[in-house]
Amino acid sequence: MDGELLSATFVELTDTMVADFDVIDFLHVLTNRSVQLLDVTAAGLLLADPRGELRVVAASSEKARLLELFQLQNDEGPCLECFRAGQPVTATDLKAEARRWPRFAGAAQEAGFSAVQALPMRLREQVIGALNLFRAVPGPFDPANIRIGQAMADVATISLLQERNVRHSDTLNEQLQTALNSRVIIEQAKGKLAERLGVDMDQAFALLRGQARARNLRLSDLAQSFIDGTETSIDPAQVQGQQRHAAGGAPDQARRPSRPDPPAPRR
Repeated sequence: MDGELLSATFVELTDTMVADFDVIDFLHVLTNRSVQLLDVTAAGLLLADPRGELRVVAASSEKARLLELFQLQNDEGPCLECFRAGQPVTATDLKAEARRWPRFAGAAQEAGFSAVQALPMRLREQVIGALNLFRAVPGPFDPANIRIGQAMADVATISLLQERNVRHSDTLNEQLQTALNSRVIIEQAKGKLAERLGVDMDQAFALLRGQARARNLRLSDLAQSFIDGTETSIDPAQVQGQQRHAAGGAPDQARRPSRPDPPAPRR
């Protein structure tokens, strides 16, 4: 495991003290770094809305996002069990889970996943969501990697709660609802961009996220501008580079430099 990347990940997951903190981008750091660090094929993240119902807020790939949606639509799967019990849920071979999750197990295998580990987003008794880790091949997950994955989920949960307290938000639900609303806007922009450029949804999202980071913009703000037509400068030539970035060839670059360097000027 890359110790330097692991250290940088924990720093980034605790550094929410910026004026333009972007919760959606923050949660994508968690899913992307999970893939890079934990020997898994994909990761997805679900958070509870104000009614306590889970919603997809981040995923490392389009296949993982669609599978998470399938899980919610069918009210069946490891992430739901993990969230409801507040405990990790493991399935090392989804072929053997047909009775437990008759619809989810088959859908996961069709998507190319053979094993799954769900980890709770939890602080003491408060469970706000779950992190799903998917592998393409069956077999047990490395216990050390699972401990690190749970630590990352725990740190991200604490950071979200701390960010709420510092900014004097009335409730965590308000913060999460904002994230869920932003997710809808981002999905619309992703689809529009994919259609315009003739690329797949993973490429479209990587390009959109890369542009937001490069220009120090909130991902949801850039997505909204692209939808309403006020943003037209997304460059198709960057798709290939952003696709390599999304594949894990290099760590996520923070939207702001690590302290104590001065913040980058806005352009």
